[in-house]
Formats: sequence, structure tokens, C-alpha cells
Amino acid sequence: MKKMHAKYALALILALQVSVSLCEIPDPPQELVDKYNEYKGTFYKRLLNLLSQAQTASGPMVEQASQDGRGQAVREYAETLQAKPEFQAFVKVATALGEEASPLVDKARLKLLGAYQAYLRPYVGEWLADTITEAKVYLDKVMPAE
Repeated sequence: MKKMHAKYALALILALQVSVSLCEIPDPPQELVDKYNEYKGTFYKRLLNLLSQAQTASGPMVEQASQDGRGQAVREYAETLQAKPEFQAFVKVATALGEEASPLVDKARLKLLGAYQAYLRPYVGEWLADTITEAKVYLDKVMPAE
């Protein structure tokens, strides 16, 4: 009976080892990581530029609303909320969670880029690059990075 349990345990260990080795995803090449980081940086620049434009456009409306009685009440409520210890504790916890999750997100991002490189890029890489290049033309008109 003990020999049978040992055989089952050995078979289970071998099966788990094979399944883990099949799930190993290679690291992406540095060229792909650099391209991803370039696209991500450009995307963030586009968002910041869009936010800046929206802020400039909405400036007069915000100024008018802040002089209104309701706008003043909203400002006071926001200041009161920021002064509460519960809100400050929430902000501290959220910040700490963000800092703790950052390495995990980076690791997951690298694994996804590795999976893309190994399994998808040979099939859709050229099409995706062409699509991104075409989209940049329109995005530069609607939502420029600079």
C-alpha cells in the first residue's frame, strides 16, 4: 500500500513539473520592451496634453462655478474631506498598495510581452505595427503628443 502511495506521489510530482515547464514563458527581447515603453510614453504624453487642453478650455467655467454658492459649497466639502483622518488613511493605504503592486504589474507585463513575442508576434506582429502606424496619423491630428 505504501509503495502505491509513493508511486502516485511520484507521478503527481512529475505531472506538475511537466505542466510548470510547459507554462514557462520566455522573456521578451529588449527591442520589444523598448518599443512598448516608447508607445506607453507617447500614450501618456497624449493623455496629459489632452488633459491640459481640457483644463484650459474649462478654466472659465470652473472659475465661474467657484464664485457660485454651490461651487463654494463643493470646495468646502472637498477641503473638509481631505482633512479627515479616515480619508488620509485611505490615501495612505491606496498609495502603499500601488507601491506593492508595481513590481507585480511589471513582472506580469514582461510575461505578457514574452507570450506575445513567442505566440502572437509571428502571426499578427506586422499587421499590428501597420495598424499602429496608421492610427498615429489620426491621433497626431486629434490628440497630439506635443
